Amino acid sequence: MNQDGFKNFQIGLTEISRLLMPFAVLWLLGAIGLGWLVKSFLILIGLILVTPVIAFFGFQWWLKRNLIQSTCPVCQYEFMSLNKAEFRCPSCGEPLKAENGRFNRLTPPGTIDISAVEVPARRIED
Repeated sequence: MNQDGFKNFQIGLTEISRLLMPFAVLWLLGAIGLGWLVKSFLILIGLILVTPVIAFFGFQWWLKRNLIQSTCPVCQYEFMSLNKAEFRCPSCGEPLKAENGRFNRLTPPGTIDISAVEVPARRIED
């Protein structure tokens, strides 16, 4: 058994004074009338700690409102994009735009978009 183990856990006066020094400085500043400086410093530290948390939840809220998951109207490949963004389908390369929760093809003005239907051939007998 290690006999010197207890000595490793002892805290001397120098360690205690090192830990209490910041509190003593803050108390002294408050006592001589510079409490506003201490309060401003504490508010700044609070803002530094709270701002990332607010930014994280704000970004999640924004992402839920602006992220769209839909299928490509040409090849039916399902993927995600940001709302009101123009991009190309990663599968077929068709230029698309995300609008109203779905993807629309970007076509020049005057283009008529049609859907072809396959009709089976039948032989007419006389």
